[in-house]
Amino acid sequence: MKKQPNCAARKTNARCDDPSLLEPFLQELRQGTEKGTFDKQSKLLLQNLHHPSLHAKKYDEARGLWQARVNISWRFYFKIVGDVYFLEEISNHPK
Repeated sequence: MKKQPNCAARKTNARCDDPSLLEPFLQELRQGTEKGTFDKQSKLLLQNLHHPSLHAKKYDEARGLWQARVNISWRFYFKIVGDVYFLEEISNHPK
């Protein structure tokens, strides 16, 4: 089982217990898009959850999971606890 990173971001900063754990996410993302696009979208998320280009929405109410758009083909999933955003997954958008 792949270990999930414990990463969090606030409006003022971001941290990850072990940044190397993010690498599988970023490698998967790079296969279909530029990492810069995710960087841009994640910054928008921290500025404004309701920014139009994110198309952010509650994805799984029971698990408290949200979905936002990287681009037309990629989505990222996260949880919000207080003012902290926890990245859960970056993956191809199922069509």
